[in-house]
Amino acid sequence: MTDTSHTTPRGRGRLRLLLGAACAAVLAVTGTITATNAYAEADRTVSSNQTGTHNGYYFSFWKDSGNASMTLRENGRYSSSWDRSTNNWVGGKGWATGNRRTVSYSGNYNPGNNNTYLALYGWTRNPLIEYYVVENFGSYNPSSGAQRMGTVTTDGGTYDILRSQRVNAPSIDGTQTFYQFWSVRQQKRSSGTITTANHFDAWARAGLNLGSNHSYQIMATEGYQSQGSSDINVWEGGGGGNPTTPPTTGNPGNPGTGNCNATISAGQQWGDRFNLNIAVSGTNNWIVSLNLGGNQYIQNSWNASVSGSSGTVTARPNGNGNNFGVTIMANGNWTWPTISCRTS
Repeated sequence: MTDTSHTTPRGRGRLRLLLGAACAAVLAVTGTITATNAYAEADRTVSSNQTGTHNGYYFSFWKDSGNASMTLRENGRYSSSWDRSTNNWVGGKGWATGNRRTVSYSGNYNPGNNNTYLALYGWTRNPLIEYYVVENFGSYNPSSGAQRMGTVTTDGGTYDILRSQRVNAPSIDGTQTFYQFWSVRQQKRSSGTITTANHFDAWARAGLNLGSNHSYQIMATEGYQSQGSSDINVWEGGGGGNPTTPPTTGNPGNPGTGNCNATISAGQQWGDRFNLNIAVSGTNNWIVSLNLGGNQYIQNSWNASVSGSSGTVTARPNGNGNNFGVTIMANGNWTWPTISCRTS
């Protein structure tokens, strides 16, 4: 399908245009895909416009020209590559019907200094809405030129909420006029968890109401007059598993620690995150360091002033005593952080 609206290489909303064109060109999804627990389909490379299912996941691939391809791999994983011969392309894996699911993803995304996005993407009907949760992008920020409606802080980062409108543009229901809702992450990342309900609710608070009938929802890679690659795995829910416990007491014997001692104990646990409680003794003037593992980050904290969200995180008293807690997003890593304590 020819998209005559692309007159400049960095015009706003490439993803919405080409995905809308893809939707119009291939199909309007009306049903829910039911998957079994065991998937054994072989890898399959697609380079022509198509949708379908692979290893229990819905997929969509669309391009208007050039050398772009997507290889469907195990479970929710896909890899892609494209070069500058491609004008527009988009593809990804996800679900035939979107909802308020928690979506986790991980992998490698290589935008370079190019016009490309990595985003959770979907549509609704009644009304017709196109929506994006943009996690990463290259040279072009898709929030440029859109109407800013606020922000939402969730899943370890802050997203700009925006709205734009397409007039007589391609959609899953042919040429239509419709709104696009955007959440654009200020801190780019290529792995993490997206709590879609938090975005849907934040949009609603800003007066942006999705339709009652959800079409598909995929973790999409897109490129426009650019080159790049990605290797992304997507799944529903968090990392899963159980937190494992290394030594739970901060070593008070290191130089500069004084009489400070900190002990970790388990708190509540969910499918994608877990709480830890930290008790400090020996001093009221303490600095506790938590060394988080790879891909982990702090989603929430209480009863302390916490600095940082990943890597080495420090906590100091804030007048609420010597016991505090943190919520850690696991992202597949359920090992407790190592801990140390020193006097301030």
